[in-house]
Amino acid sequence: MPRLETLSNDEMTAAQSEVSAEAIAGKRGRVPAPMIAWLRNPELARRAQRLGELLRYDTTLHPRLSELAVLVCGRHWTSHHEWTAHKRLALDAGLNPQVIADVAARRRPETADDEERLVHDIALCLLSTGRIPRALYDQGIHRLGERGMVELVAIIGYYCLVSVTLNAFELGIPGSIATELDDPDFSSPEAAR
Repeated sequence: MPRLETLSNDEMTAAQSEVSAEAIAGKRGRVPAPMIAWLRNPELARRAQRLGELLRYDTTLHPRLSELAVLVCGRHWTSHHEWTAHKRLALDAGLNPQVIADVAARRRPETADDEERLVHDIALCLLSTGRIPRALYDQGIHRLGERGMVELVAIIGYYCLVSVTLNAFELGIPGSIATELDDPDFSSPEAAR
């Protein structure tokens, strides 16, 4: 059960209504799930939603690479709603289902192509250590270019915000439980204490 409820039109302030309307009029065509929380600060909601729209739709990275990075991030944080939403988008973008299954199982996706493995390795390394070793960084620059590397790191950072927001406020739960993430502690949020 979500810890924060979606605000009805009657409950929203003028600023909250304006930001919601902007999201609906944008490329997503709807209010994304983390905005349920972010709307408590309308300017945060506006800026975060716009950044997400940019990173999801307007980067130089192929959508299958962007979605792979999002899945690695969602798996890192065991963000069920994030995983459920972006698994579908990754499949639509042409990501091999075996690659997705490997990410869910925390395995390096050996069936991925070279570019996918590179994105996976960069995302996993950055999430695990907070750094990218020089050799991996150089491979990323060579393959993705400077702009692509900046966009990839931004996607990873943004989807960390999304994942922890969804987790903290239990948004999309219980409807989006991703059984393939096998999170035994999820059934008992008190276990995190």
